[in-house]
Amino acid sequence: MLRIHVSRLDLSRVRMATRPDALWETVLSFHRLRDRRASTVFGKWRSESRARLNGEAQLLAAVVPPRGYFPDFLTPSQEGAEPLGLDAGMEALRDTPLDRVHAELELMAAGRLRQRTDRPVGQCRRGARTGAAGAALPAALMDGRAEPLSRLIGALRSYHRAAVEPYWPHIRASVEADRAVRGRAVLDGGTDGLLATLPPTIRWRAPVLEADYPVDRDLHLDGRGLLLQPSFFCRGAPVVYRDPSLPPVLVYPVANPGAPVFAEPGPWLGRLVGHTRSAVLSSIGTGCTTSELARRAGVSLASASQHASVLREAGLVLTLRHGSSVLHTLTPLGGSLLRGGAPHALPEGA
Repeated sequence: MLRIHVSRLDLSRVRMATRPDALWETVLSFHRLRDRRASTVFGKWRSESRARLNGEAQLLAAVVPPRGYFPDFLTPSQEGAEPLGLDAGMEALRDTPLDRVHAELELMAAGRLRQRTDRPVGQCRRGARTGAAGAALPAALMDGRAEPLSRLIGALRSYHRAAVEPYWPHIRASVEADRAVRGRAVLDGGTDGLLATLPPTIRWRAPVLEADYPVDRDLHLDGRGLLLQPSFFCRGAPVVYRDPSLPPVLVYPVANPGAPVFAEPGPWLGRLVGHTRSAVLSSIGTGCTTSELARRAGVSLASASQHASVLREAGLVLTLRHGSSVLHTLTPLGGSLLRGGAPHALPEGA
């Protein structure tokens, strides 16, 4: 179990990340690539991404184990709520002090050794295999040479282009929907309300935020506050840095819609024609419940629910549960449709 100790000062310094973090999504997606679970949500993405990869998985498998600790330096920290973006994150990764690279790779190697020792005889590990080039990468990085780090950064960038970048609008929509839910929770109950509405694997028992975690650990914020980073590719247990001196961040999974979010729009788009449904789409704005949607659009509660369902099937709306009600938010495609087709600008490096 993970226990995050939150003082009154820390409670006033809890903040939400403004958007998905490109490197967190890249590294966590690599876990999902080797994981056969959640095939409904990730199955199509896995098959498409694997078809675009060209050896990157072997290099990344050398520094991102299928389970357990992976080096903190792969996901550079930021002080504020604005993620670094892919390009800035890569530069921060390149500037990692060599002694830190060495220390964190040693921790990873020790964790892998423990896993091999604890595994029953004959049990195999699923996932991407580490080829000869990948197997030599950690040792080369620990030698402090610049070339291996450049190779790692190149593999991360190529993997991001193949497995993350094509799906960034879907990832961003899921994170923005989660932010809308958390924002409503803050309005309803302040920071206590926000922490109480995090996923079920995370429990707010003031002054401690508890979470399901593969190891037993205490994290003391010591007045530094906490950055909440919703993540599309984080599943199950949340993630924190192992190094307690880094700015505290809790990466947690966004709500799973229970549907293949990477599915292409189907023939139901033709059902969208009509003034009423356009008014419903416009009324959703930055997020609203079904009852609020009915009031804004001037339709019955049943009609608002039916229209929201069609908009959701068409990929224009995301719906997440918020307490006893549901909260509807626009996807990038829905926002683009309202603006007459003008697309959202992608975040830096994504």
